[in-house]
Amino acid sequence: MDFELSDEQRMFKDSLRSFVEKEIIPVAQEWEATDRYPTEIVETMKELGLFGITIPEEYGGLDIDMVSFTLVFEEIARGWMGVAGILGSHSLASWMIAKYGTDAQKQKYLPDLATGARRTAIALTEPGAGTDLQGIKTTARLDGDSYVVNGTKTWITNARFADPLPVLVKTDADVTPAHKGMSVILIDAGTPGYEVLKDIPKLGYKGTESCEILLDNVRVPKENLLGGVEGRGMQQVLAGLETGRLNVGARALGIAQAAYDASLKYSREREAFGQPISEFQAIQLKLADMATKIQAARLLLYWAASSADKGERVDMQAGMAKLFASEVGVEVTMDAMRIHGGYGYSKEFIIERLYRDAPLMTIGEGTSDIMRMVIARSLVSGKESIG
Repeated sequence: MDFELSDEQRMFKDSLRSFVEKEIIPVAQEWEATDRYPTEIVETMKELGLFGITIPEEYGGLDIDMVSFTLVFEEIARGWMGVAGILGSHSLASWMIAKYGTDAQKQKYLPDLATGARRTAIALTEPGAGTDLQGIKTTARLDGDSYVVNGTKTWITNARFADPLPVLVKTDADVTPAHKGMSVILIDAGTPGYEVLKDIPKLGYKGTESCEILLDNVRVPKENLLGGVEGRGMQQVLAGLETGRLNVGARALGIAQAAYDASLKYSREREAFGQPISEFQAIQLKLADMATKIQAARLLLYWAASSADKGERVDMQAGMAKLFASEVGVEVTMDAMRIHGGYGYSKEFIIERLYRDAPLMTIGEGTSDIMRMVIARSLVSGKESIG
């Protein structure tokens, strides 16, 4: 087994790191504190082609491999997790359109999505349905040549910039099991009845918006049904979430790496009882555990991404990687705060920001307990094994 990045992947990682060091880290602390939208950073990401990472080259995208995809979110989240979120939802939705869209849908949307001229998101969660997506209430009723969509979505990243917004709906609310009546509808910005109600205040994940959306008799042409066939929405979404879990796991890894880097530096500079605190065994043990967990999470993520690059289904692999990396993110940021002491609690240092950002990674794209269920289901069914 080869645990090393290829020369091309290493060069890509170096270019990402340079971008993060120059464009994101110098402003992240100030902009995050004021919840300022990172417009200038988004423009640079457009120039770098990062909005096209999951879009085929024939439509102007980069169509990078999944290990490189993971590197994107690891490196950007190391600078500011909120910026990684802007790219994450866009990349997932773009992947779904590229994978499942009709030729007309691909031609209409993908070229502009690849350059960032258009941006997109994914609308799954509702006030009464998050983990249980089959419990959504949003409906799309076919009326002539159009679907009429009604419902409410919440926690939608990129909601104010999405064009189109892929929305998970029930095109048949009576069928059993419920997932057979679920579809994805692409709703263009500015469609009457489609309204972004408000930004949701959050503990962390600042910079990008998370919004509530009202869909009130929104009339959408039937050619905007993703793939052109009803009843495929749940399968399309779940396949997309496999890549989404690599994205979220990589973001957690980036957060953990940033917390470790800051802790190692601080421990060498901070003195107590006449010596750097890095000389104390209690601090050394924490640093050793942090570094070991981070590297283990990184290898799990790269393993899952490599499996995806081979064309394999990666339910279990992505589930393991996302579960472990997200929990490591929480653990490492907590240890980083302990190493920093009172300064870790101060907004003048980055640790309190990382500490606030980390818990979301244990929730987004499936909670840790859901990941455990996904992993166990793969093992019990005999479809996957370890060892």
